[in-house]
Amino acid sequence: MSSPVKGDARPSLNPTDQPDSQSRLLKHDATLTVAQSVSLTLSADSLLVEAPKDTHSILLYNVLDADLSPAGLTITYADPTTKDDVSVAALQYPIAEEEKEKVEAWISQLLEHAYGDAQRYKRVKVLINPFGGKGSASKLYHKHAAPLFAAARCHLDVQETTHQGHATELAEQIDVNAYDAIVCCSGDGLPYEVFNGLAKKPNALEAMAKVAVAMLPCGSGNAMAWNLYGTGSVSVSALTIIKGLRTSIDLVSFTQGNSRTLSFLSQSFGIIAESDLGTDNIRWMGAHRFTYGFLVRIFQRTIYPCDLAIKVAMDDKKTIKEHYDSYANSAAPTRTDKDLTENSGGLPDLQYGTVLDDLPKDWEVIPAETIGNFYAGKMAIMSKDTNFFPASVPNDGLMDIVTIDGTIPRVTSLKMMTAIPEGDFFDMPDVQIRKATAYRLIPREKEGYISVDGEKMPFEAFQAEVHQGLGTVLSKSGHLYEAEGPKP
Repeated sequence: MSSPVKGDARPSLNPTDQPDSQSRLLKHDATLTVAQSVSLTLSADSLLVEAPKDTHSILLYNVLDADLSPAGLTITYADPTTKDDVSVAALQYPIAEEEKEKVEAWISQLLEHAYGDAQRYKRVKVLINPFGGKGSASKLYHKHAAPLFAAARCHLDVQETTHQGHATELAEQIDVNAYDAIVCCSGDGLPYEVFNGLAKKPNALEAMAKVAVAMLPCGSGNAMAWNLYGTGSVSVSALTIIKGLRTSIDLVSFTQGNSRTLSFLSQSFGIIAESDLGTDNIRWMGAHRFTYGFLVRIFQRTIYPCDLAIKVAMDDKKTIKEHYDSYANSAAPTRTDKDLTENSGGLPDLQYGTVLDDLPKDWEVIPAETIGNFYAGKMAIMSKDTNFFPASVPNDGLMDIVTIDGTIPRVTSLKMMTAIPEGDFFDMPDVQIRKATAYRLIPREKEGYISVDGEKMPFEAFQAEVHQGLGTVLSKSGHLYEAEGPKP
């Protein structure tokens, strides 16, 4: 019996939970009888296959395609093979000539029900970082993702990147009318490059509205996949991209002097940035190098003095939780065709300027002489089991900023590490959380680390501001990240 992969290959919303689902269901006979004794029945979320010696169901979310050819009716689907993976499987039945019209109508009904609001037969530019995942990205794509994309009849254009920044160059040159999505087989580095390549186009606004950025998790952090698909599995991510809903997300302009880059994930200064970027010499430890670097700096009680000012939208945890609940229980923001036609120019202007401009008078100056950690996020999950920003949502025009004093007791810092996977981090008294539209940070020391989406930036003053709904991704829910929100 086909059963869903735990939390992965199942749709985020059961169709029966949607108010208009019943009115859209099954316009014709839901049951098709094939091969004289096999019945195929559509229910709200499954395809029930009943044969004399076997009865099993297939989640409609897992149905990839259905086709009527001289060979008969073929239904391809993603079959859960392990707890974390799916692979292509098929059902095939001969069809008599006089039955073909009825079968065609049933196929149309099946695919409409299986895809819902998701786009079928997506046109996809696949970028593979051959150095990603310790050199295994290409193998992972061809083994686990390519068969699913082919079975779903996606139109594929596959290319390997050859050097750092290559994905930026390719995205800058891409024909935005030729592709629905750019799928990055990598860690978070390639999506970062792609967003910044699209941003360089003269029609950047149109490009980032039309072309969705997606990821097959082939790196070390893979935060994008965990947030949008709720998995670190390449095959389940491929299925989720196939069934993915176009979702507008906020992007952040990160400026230093006159330079400007876009961030989709996070910016960090202090212990997080140093634990990540300052441990390249122990990269052989894999993800454990981050934990090691974090512990070393905790026991040194390192501080990172800076000047910090924030355009605060809310700084009360209760208010932030209410904001999250309100967003979660409202309809997902959507773009209209009018938005696409009007968004023909380059990047939006910077509302707050850069560090070269005077500090706006309504920004709050935050004491930061003994700061230990500054972390600003636009997604919730920073890596597997690290839901660092549980109140983060894709499209509210706000980023979540966490600041922690560097002089807190070591035992408190250690408790913070275990509190994150337990969901208790948000409510810890020593964790300061603000939602903001912009901020400015000026380091007081001469050397250190600043990280943007995991990429190393010059150690100098910087400013950041949010652009609501600027980017487009493919997500499982079309509304929220695949992360638990803050506890009530």
